[in-house]
Amino acid sequence: MREAEIERVTSETEVKVRLNLDGSGDAKVSSGIGFFDHMLTQVAVHGMFDLRVKVSGDLAIDPHHTIEDSGLALGEAFSQALGDRRGIVRMASIFVAMDDALVQVVLDFSGRPYTVMQTQWAYAEVAGIATSLIEHFFESFASSARCNLHARVLYGRDNHHICEAMFKAFGRALDAATQIDQRRPEEIPSSKGVLR
Repeated sequence: MREAEIERVTSETEVKVRLNLDGSGDAKVSSGIGFFDHMLTQVAVHGMFDLRVKVSGDLAIDPHHTIEDSGLALGEAFSQALGDRRGIVRMASIFVAMDDALVQVVLDFSGRPYTVMQTQWAYAEVAGIATSLIEHFFESFASSARCNLHARVLYGRDNHHICEAMFKAFGRALDAATQIDQRRPEEIPSSKGVLR
């Protein structure tokens, strides 16, 4: 079973994540930030993951720590569930359109964290969240998942649509990259023989 359970506790947040990579898209997310819950649900539904996320954070200050630590915990859950990454497809590139917005997300579970965000936000916030914090979520995820994550907004007029297309593309790319490649299900997909 490709599953993980992560608990991340700091003086700022408590994050609990349960993940099943081979699920059905069943999501229960509670972070105290409605829009962020909606975005993480998109990842599970479009990635076909079973996902439970429960966060208690210092929202009285701002949403930064809640969103950052959720990204770190979710990335750690993916890394744990993938183990040595034997047999996975490893790389994926997905385009998703949502109304006026078109977004591409490209992933490589290479074992090396790196993030590139090429964004064109219509304005500085989405649902009261700074757009820079949305980008920081993806940086946090890539850091603990140990993957390359590139996201590119080709165009869009509405931040909600841009952001939702991004999270849907992220979910679809995660699904594609973490699938077992039936041509080499027992092999590490690297000429080096390791992904780290």
